[in-house]
Amino acid sequence: MTDKISTLIETAADDALPVLRGVRDDQLTLPTPCAEYDVHGLLDHLFQVITNFQVLAAKGESDFGATAERLADDRRERFAAEIAKLIKAWAAPGAEDGLTGGMNMPARTVGAMALGDLAVHSWDLARATGQSYEPDAAVVAMLNDEFTALAPTARKMGVFGEPFPVGEDVTPFESLLAETGRDPAWRPSVSA
Repeated sequence: MTDKISTLIETAADDALPVLRGVRDDQLTLPTPCAEYDVHGLLDHLFQVITNFQVLAAKGESDFGATAERLADDRRERFAAEIAKLIKAWAAPGAEDGLTGGMNMPARTVGAMALGDLAVHSWDLARATGQSYEPDAAVVAMLNDEFTALAPTARKMGVFGEPFPVGEDVTPFESLLAETGRDPAWRPSVSA
């Protein structure tokens, strides 16, 4: 498998979209591993992230501070359409080169952030709604490399929590979750 951001996002989308489509309306108020979001809030946040990272791929200015759009009944189709646009944006010539938008960060790092949000928040949503989810090994390997380097900055920005303590017997994906501050064993009845 290639390590192009667009290819990895496409691979991650194959695992994420069934989870996003599988969220039932009666689950929208359930808690998630992201304590600040219930399921609906996390869906809205992820949608905002996906649309902002499309802009960043084109070296535009993003607005993560804007209030996230409240998604309605068409969210399943809208996620599929916007993720397709995200893949196309990161496949464009030069998307992974240079610095990206107002973040003034290497474009490849920003692309990894988009990939990470899709993979990790899909896990959050799967856990909150009782669905199974396991991202592709190539996605996890790339994210483990990128997030290890990005973690100190992400913690200063309040994007990652402190690393969650885990044993040496965890899977690479569980290690990634722990690096972001998540408890890989989180369940709805367990506080994050």
